[in-house]
Amino acid sequence: MGVHVLDVLVRPVEAIPEGQGGQLVEQIKMTAAGSAGGAALVLSKLGAQVRSAGAVGTDAAGDMLLALLERDGVDTSLLLRRDEAQTSASVLPIRPDGSRPAFHVVGANATYGPDDVDWDAIGDATHLHLGGPEFMGGEAAATILSAARERGITTSADILAPGDSGIVDWIAPAFEHLDYLLPNDEQVLGFSGESDLVAGARALLDRGVGCVAATRGADGAVVVGADGVEEVPAFQVDVVDTTGCGDAFSAGFLRGLSLGRSRRDAAVLGCAAAALVAQGLGSDYGEFDLAAADSLSG
Repeated sequence: MGVHVLDVLVRPVEAIPEGQGGQLVEQIKMTAAGSAGGAALVLSKLGAQVRSAGAVGTDAAGDMLLALLERDGVDTSLLLRRDEAQTSASVLPIRPDGSRPAFHVVGANATYGPDDVDWDAIGDATHLHLGGPEFMGGEAAATILSAARERGITTSADILAPGDSGIVDWIAPAFEHLDYLLPNDEQVLGFSGESDLVAGARALLDRGVGCVAATRGADGAVVVGADGVEEVPAFQVDVVDTTGCGDAFSAGFLRGLSLGRSRRDAAVLGCAAAALVAQGLGSDYGEFDLAAADSLSG
């Protein structure tokens, strides 16, 4: 549930041409993405039954976004179409090293909130992952997450915004209703004000989060809960594009938990999914499944 984005990716881009200049590139690609959409499609590849909930426009970009999600097996019936807002989209110039800046339109993602949730459809879910709770605010996110927990649904969230105190105060009401928070290391340090990742994660636990599974880029991930700390290294692969790697980690981690794996083993699956996605362009790269991800992780 939450942020669904149509990404337009261009690679490789070393610099934006000046004025009316042009430049030939190797690839231009459109993919389904976003902290909800990207996680949804990787979860589906890993064998989960997935429904996407959120808002997109009635424009051509929305048609394309739904088609791309459905191609990868995601049920899009809970994605609402908005006449008054365009579909959220990003343009991503991918540098030769796989990093990228982003040009982004929030669009319809900002229009979704608790009143839009179809609990008759969602109530049978085992897990609710909220991508980008900052788009609706912590109070609205808390309303949704607490209602999910009342129905026995495990909850998690991933944040898109950079780590700073203004954002953390905005979303803090949701923390006590989260079983899992899946940030990156910069967000943890920014939200907590700590200089150490584990200390920062523990500060978030003190604010009510049940468990923090934080990604560390090329250093893998660290899982911090009340019962201890687990560190998981990243897999060594040739990186083409880092777009969607965080969403892929979230998907792998959540899929591992749904299969009854330990938090550490779930993080290993998350790192494997991220490594598979990083080897090509876009959040949807790779024709992999759970067996392929497990094979990579040994």
